[in-house]
Amino acid sequence: MSRVGLRRRLLFALIATVALAVAGLVAGFNLVLDSTLDRDARDLVRSRADAQVAALRIEHGHLTAGETPDDRSADSYVWVFAGDRALEQPRAPAAVEGPVRTLVGGPSRFLDVAQTDTRLYAAPVRVAGKRVGTVVAGVSLAPYEETRATTLIASLVFGSLVLMLVCVVGWWLLGASLRPVVRLTRQAASWSEHDLDHRFALGPPHDELTELAATLDGLLDQIATSLRHERRFSAELSHELRTPLARVLAQCEFALRRRREPEQYEETLELIQGNAEQLARTVDALVAAARYEAGGVRGTADAEAVAVEAAQACTPIADERHVAVDVGSPAHTMRVGIDSDLAERILQPVVENACRYATSSVHIEIDRADSTVHYAIEDDGPGVAEDERERIFEPGVRGTAAGANGNAGAGLGLALARRLARSVNGDVDAETAPGGGRFVVRLPTG
Repeated sequence: MSRVGLRRRLLFALIATVALAVAGLVAGFNLVLDSTLDRDARDLVRSRADAQVAALRIEHGHLTAGETPDDRSADSYVWVFAGDRALEQPRAPAAVEGPVRTLVGGPSRFLDVAQTDTRLYAAPVRVAGKRVGTVVAGVSLAPYEETRATTLIASLVFGSLVLMLVCVVGWWLLGASLRPVVRLTRQAASWSEHDLDHRFALGPPHDELTELAATLDGLLDQIATSLRHERRFSAELSHELRTPLARVLAQCEFALRRRREPEQYEETLELIQGNAEQLARTVDALVAAARYEAGGVRGTADAEAVAVEAAQACTPIADERHVAVDVGSPAHTMRVGIDSDLAERILQPVVENACRYATSSVHIEIDRADSTVHYAIEDDGPGVAEDERERIFEPGVRGTAAGANGNAGAGLGLALARRLARSVNGDVDAETAPGGGRFVVRLPTG
């Protein structure tokens, strides 16, 4: 949905709410006014009737009409009846005379004459408890109706002006409120495509705008982390696949350079098969790690068998450097809570690293602590400097011992081993040890 569409929806909601409120106020005000005018008209006609009753006199046993305390207005009428005989009657429309006659002799009550828009009120006249006559007062309702109509029109005009003002002010305020949001989202979109290091950095959230900025900063952090993760994974994957692929290509090139004996071809094919199997195991391990990160089901494997397989996979480099790799048998059978290929893929780079730097021997010790299987890989090489214990796990970083020992590794094996271990709730750490190097691989138990 576009910004204008959101703005219009919010404005429509605002106007609808204000319109309902204004309509309620206008209706309520007019209802109250109508009730007040109706009461005023009743009070006025009753007071005139009562004033006329008070002005009546009895002379020689006959009822006579006196003057009312105030002058009557042109829109008011008063009839005085002695029994059924009219003692006094005003000049009133003929349509009123009939309803007036119906009130004579009856109780006190009101009667509205719709034809002339007149309200009548009948008041009995009693002397010593005996009824001797009737006073009927009337008042025109036209002024009250005019007041009602004028007030209704004025209130409707006022309500319309209020709605127009709300529409204009609301449109401006919504635009001013959404403008920073649009700017933030556009900047975040631009940064996510071109520069992930930029942040809004508006400080701790204290209103909706700063909360949105903090949320976008968090999203940018997640995108940057994910991108770095993918780049690192690509580098680790290319490193792990490059070596066996290079060996396969080299063996093929060597075999095709000239004709050889069948035994030599067979030996070359065995080497190619071994490297291809290593490629397959690497791909399977990486796929398994990705599946575990996505919440897949984990398998189990024998802890000692994993160590033996990892040591055998490092046989070429161990033989090349004349290093003996020894796997210590644990006192009790232990199982790791991941597939053997993935466990071997985690352990092998660490063992291979120990073989590269060892002088003559590498020892793998297997132990268990709580719910974790510990692989301690020790070598009699130069060891890891204290300030490099974390740096050597960064992709492409090699310790100072690499240059001194003539090793030309790419520095990605340990990074991949730690990444794979952490993907299954394990870890790989380098520790300082007297007289050599020491790495500890921690994997969950099965």
